[in-house]
Amino acid sequence: MKVAIVTDSNSGITQAESKELGIFVLPMPFMINEETFYEDINLSQEEFYNKLAENAEVLTSQPTPESVMNLWDETLKEYDELVYIPMSSGLSGSCQTAIMLADDYDGKVEVVNNQRISVTQRQSAMNAVLLAQQGKRAKEIREILEENKFESSIYITVDTLKYLKKGGRITATAAAVGTVLNIKPVLTIQGEKLDAFTKARSMKSAKKLMLSAMQKDMTERFGDPNAEKMNVYVAYTHDREQAEAFKQDVQAIWPNADILVQPLSLSVSCHIGPGSLAIACAKKLV
Repeated sequence: MKVAIVTDSNSGITQAESKELGIFVLPMPFMINEETFYEDINLSQEEFYNKLAENAEVLTSQPTPESVMNLWDETLKEYDELVYIPMSSGLSGSCQTAIMLADDYDGKVEVVNNQRISVTQRQSAMNAVLLAQQGKRAKEIREILEENKFESSIYITVDTLKYLKKGGRITATAAAVGTVLNIKPVLTIQGEKLDAFTKARSMKSAKKLMLSAMQKDMTERFGDPNAEKMNVYVAYTHDREQAEAFKQDVQAIWPNADILVQPLSLSVSCHIGPGSLAIACAKKLV
C-alpha cells in the first residue's frame, strides 16, 4: 500500500520543503484587511510581518472543506491511502471538520488528532513519513501518532505585548504596565492551547526560565535528561539571528542533541508578533 502524508502549513513546512520531504502541505488561509491570502502561495513570511508592522487586521482562518478535499482527491490519484495531520483541535476547528470529511473516503483517509502545532506538528509529519517507509498502513500511523501526542513540549517568550493585547489574551492596562516594566511573558503549548506559564523582567531572564522548564520536562516528563530520545527545536518569529544565538545556549545544555532552528508558523506568529523565541521538543518515534 502506498501511503501519503499530508499536513497543513501550520506545521511550518513550506511548499518547497514539502517536495524535498515527500509531504503534501495544505496552505492555510489568512484574512488581512478582509482580503484572503494563502500561506507560502501569495503570502510569504516577509510579507506577513510587513502587514503586521503596518497594523493591518490579520486573522487566521480555517481552510475550506473544498480545499481540503481537493488536495486529498489529487493525492489519492497516486496513493492508496493518506494520513492527514492538521493543527491541534484545541487551537482550531479544522481538525474536527477534517474528521467529518474523512467519513466519505471509505477508510482511505486517516485524520490525526494529535494536539500539535508548528515545529511539533512538523515532527509528527516527519515521523509519519518514516512510519510509512516502514510499511505501516494509514490507520496504524494515526494510532501511533495519537498514542504519543503529548510527548512534546513548547515554551515561547514574546518581545512585545502588543499582539497578546490585540488578541485579547491580556488587558490594555496589563500591556501598558508590562511594557513599562519590560515584562516578557513565557507562554507554553502543551497539547490543547497557548497558555501563560510565567513571566520575566527581561528577554535574558525569559530564556533562562524556558531552558529551566525544558530541562525539568526532559527529566521528569520524558525521563530523558540528555535529550537522547528527543528532537529539539529552537523556533522564532522574524529574527533568525537571535534564534541562532539561543541555539548555542540550548546546545550547551544538550551537547549531543541535533537542534534544528525553524520559524514558528504564521498561525502562532500572528498572536505573538515578531521577535518571539521558543524552545520545543518532541519524542523520537522511529
